[in-house]
Amino acid sequence: MLEALRAGAEVHRLRVSETAEPTGALAAALDEARARRVIIDKVPAEALDAQSVTGRHQGIIAEVRLTPPLSLEALLARARASGADPFLVVLDGIEDPQNLGAIARSAEAAGAHGLVLAERHSAGISPGSLRASAGALLLLPVAVVPNVARCLEALKAEGVWIAGADVEGGKPYHEASLTGPLALVVGGEARGLHRLVRDRCDFLVTVPLKGKIDSLNASAAAAVVLFEAARQRAAPAPAPKHRSANPK
Repeated sequence: MLEALRAGAEVHRLRVSETAEPTGALAAALDEARARRVIIDKVPAEALDAQSVTGRHQGIIAEVRLTPPLSLEALLARARASGADPFLVVLDGIEDPQNLGAIARSAEAAGAHGLVLAERHSAGISPGSLRASAGALLLLPVAVVPNVARCLEALKAEGVWIAGADVEGGKPYHEASLTGPLALVVGGEARGLHRLVRDRCDFLVTVPLKGKIDSLNASAAAAVVLFEAARQRAAPAPAPKHRSANPK
């Protein structure tokens, strides 16, 4: 809540339990809300219990104004308007709201320009994913597309490289070039990338594991690759990467 307020999310009203102790993060959130002239209502704890979808309100619930999702074209145009090479994250079959929220949080922190979700068979923006994102889903532009594979074809036609995060195959993530116009595709929790989506990736990256665990969950793997991309994109590049180049 505090992160979202400080980042400028459109919080319309806060509902705070009458019995909540205004200390720590709650006190800081209330101070930030007052500074931004957000309406603060004191309500019985039972009212928050009844309103909360997740049951984990910790004495405070925010009423926020959600921005309608963008089209893929509008998201790409917005990314280009930033003056930097587009850097997008495409989710292929992420159905767990916690994973969606965690990926959005990492994407926003790593400087991604936006998130692309599928209309079906995908977690959406919900109380659970909003909570897990720590407000990132209120700040990160989101596009919703009917078909991920066709979305990737459209991005490639616009000069964007497609990197698929995959458990098997592909280069170690730190050896791949993650600069230039880029969309990172993250597959679902159980099956990874769908075949048609995998086939449309220009190259695959994987996170080498040294321990006995043979996989990371989707949000952890996405975070590792996202911050490597952020590191590479912050470093001076010898030349911009174009679609005529070979990224492998």
